[in-house]
Amino acid sequence: MVRYHERLWPSPWVFLATGLVIPASLLVFLPISMIAGVVSAITLETIVIVVLLATSVAVDVDDTTLRCGKAKIERSFVGTAVGLRGKEATAERGVRLDARAWLLLRGWIPGVVRIELTDADDPTPYWLVSTRRPAELAAALSA
Repeated sequence: MVRYHERLWPSPWVFLATGLVIPASLLVFLPISMIAGVVSAITLETIVIVVLLATSVAVDVDDTTLRCGKAKIERSFVGTAVGLRGKEATAERGVRLDARAWLLLRGWIPGVVRIELTDADDPTPYWLVSTRRPAELAAALSA
């Protein structure tokens, strides 16, 4: 049974920012020809949007497994999960970050969940995962 599912889609402002590809490509290709400028602008913007959508990963929790993108771990090795927002999330991604931690971070998603691991054979102390709903993900892992 799926306890939690979230696709880490880019935020709307990311798509707006990629719109800067349009004037940049127009600036380069309009001196060559109007058609080349318009076609290259549309093509490049489409490629950027497709790459953003294709690289968005999912976070899934079911009865036995936690999946974050391509990584997965059995729930029996998952310890305490803490959802963080604001300054706490920023500190967790920055000054408090352990270099051995496994990370699934997306800059456009403000919340994170710190998931402690209990596997003595795993040198990774915890996973740090971006999420828009940190309290829900932490609760799903604690259930």
